Amino acid sequence: MAAAAAAALRAWFWNERFWLPHNVTWADLAGEAGPPGSGLQYPRAGHVLSAFPLALGIFAVRLLFERFIAKPCAINLGIQDSGPHRAQPNAILEKVFTSITKSPDGKRLEGLSKQLDWDVRKIQRWFRHRRNQDKPTTLTKFCESMWRFTFYLSIFFYGIRFLWTAPWFWDTRQCWYNYPFQDFLIMFVHHLATIGLITFSYMNNMVRVGTLVLCLHDASDFLLEAAKLANYAKYQRLCDAFFMLFGVVFIVTRLGIYPFWILNTTLFESWELIGPYPSWWLFNGLLVTLQILHIIWSYLIIRTAYKALMRGKVSKDDRSDVESSSEEEDVTSNSTKGVFSTSSNGSNRVNGHVASGQWTEEE
Repeated sequence: MAAAAAAALRAWFWNERFWLPHNVTWADLAGEAGPPGSGLQYPRAGHVLSAFPLALGIFAVRLLFERFIAKPCAINLGIQDSGPHRAQPNAILEKVFTSITKSPDGKRLEGLSKQLDWDVRKIQRWFRHRRNQDKPTTLTKFCESMWRFTFYLSIFFYGIRFLWTAPWFWDTRQCWYNYPFQDFLIMFVHHLATIGLITFSYMNNMVRVGTLVLCLHDASDFLLEAAKLANYAKYQRLCDAFFMLFGVVFIVTRLGIYPFWILNTTLFESWELIGPYPSWWLFNGLLVTLQILHIIWSYLIIRTAYKALMRGKVSKDDRSDVESSSEEEDVTSNSTKGVFSTSSNGSNRVNGHVASGQWTEEE
């Protein structure tokens, strides 16, 4: 009974009439992509599983890179591995912090003040210091950004290297000629590296247009990481310059090239050459949603750049920076620092960069 239900669910999910154009079946993609005996295959859903061991390999490379390349670079630039000021041990406050709240409200602060016979301001300072203990050091953030900078830059130029000779890079109509019977071997490794972001296009063998989308999005990401590196090294002018360059490239690629090049081919040229089918609407719906996000992010980037020009520096990111102590707040209340988010991409991510006029990052 369970086997029959599973088979029915599988048949429903992999319905050919939803995922593939008319007159194309999964059986067609099960054959060889090249001449008989070549051994070349079209993309298959099972290939997605290759992303897991590849991800582990990339993670191992990242650990080695951060340990033996990024960290020595950070130390040579004078970035210390010292963490924030640690809160003095207090069992009562620690229990509240770990079990109830990390940011107590006024009523709870008053209660703790009476219980401990501490000033409310002192308790607020304790919670501030305790929150800061869980945040990464500047050295850690530098190493993470240097890895992302290196990875994004390498992937971008790797993509350009192979797309430069690909006919669909210059004529997007080539993405749809003879679809889905296209040779994808050159881009296979590239797609495995980012398979989590392009699972749909890979399973559907929309590899050509998928490579264009990936390469376009990689064009600005490494510039943002370069700005972060300059910021952590306290090269503020270089940081601002990289951010301005990032903003220009981001807006040109996401508001110019993406809609007039990518969306034009996925919405209009594909309709003309292979016609619409159910998953066509899903695919383009996701791409249009991404364009809406591009507009929002571009607005926030422009707003951040405007504030940077007005103040002379980029805005502070309260989500990632170490919170100021009460004394520091009095001294630096009128200052700003260019600080960036270092939270894991989950991706981020769907390529998010700026939120509420503050630095953020990608997915």
